[in-house]
Amino acid sequence: MIRLLAMVLCFWCGVLSYAQDTSKAYKNEVAGSYNFWFYHPSDEVGEGKHAKKKHSDGHPVQHRPLLIFLHGASLCGHDLQKVKRYGPIEALKRGRVIDCYILAPQNPGGSWQPAKIMKLVEWTKEHFNVDSTRIYCLGMSLGGYGTMDFCATYPDRVAAGMAICGGATVKDVSGLARMPMWIVHGTADRAVPISASDKVVAAIKKTGDDSRLIYTRLPGIDHGRPARIFYLSQTYDWLFSHSLSDEGRPVNRDFKLTPQILQNAYKDLGKSPQYDE
Repeated sequence: MIRLLAMVLCFWCGVLSYAQDTSKAYKNEVAGSYNFWFYHPSDEVGEGKHAKKKHSDGHPVQHRPLLIFLHGASLCGHDLQKVKRYGPIEALKRGRVIDCYILAPQNPGGSWQPAKIMKLVEWTKEHFNVDSTRIYCLGMSLGGYGTMDFCATYPDRVAAGMAICGGATVKDVSGLARMPMWIVHGTADRAVPISASDKVVAAIKKTGDDSRLIYTRLPGIDHGRPARIFYLSQTYDWLFSHSLSDEGRPVNRDFKLTPQILQNAYKDLGKSPQYDE
């Protein structure tokens, strides 16, 4: 009973702590890049020269990880509100505690462009207390393609990546062999066939070093169900367990992903919020 009460208390503390959405929309902020949402934890305010350097208790603000979220094709366009329909920011609103900065750009259409994403990363580093050794990329479908393209292009700047039901459009994906990469795809995916991920995995193995690769093929899972990965605490625990400063940059294999785990993704979360911004 005591343990159950503690779990309930922790859950509601998380919901209350993140009840206020601190994400902000930026349009035409970074030349030659995307419009985007940026989230910072509620104990940090301001940006640039005005960024808060100390907590309310006087202790200095620590440099935080940066999580890049790349959405799928259904959220493309020019309505930034669409980007909040699913993903890490929506998971925060439902009570998932994710202690990091979140960069969520909107793709107006077409493939994600790694150079444009990197421009947003540089903007973020200039304006907030980003830990440059702990930058992560996470995306699904078109965003899964974007994640693999971005990580393959900048493997020495991204600590770890997770690509869900995607593939790759860049010709050279050998960079993915140099960093921890978790590729997830459902075998029953009809929107993006699992062969798209199989092809990338084969290319990584062809480099002669797939020691940093985790490839999870989810039996009988369709295209939409893996979106539940955004709501699992272990998704962020796995990503944040990696750093560019890790000697040899080994992949953490302590985490597993199964259809049963996906089934319980929302178990400790609140209902999907409505956005009025």
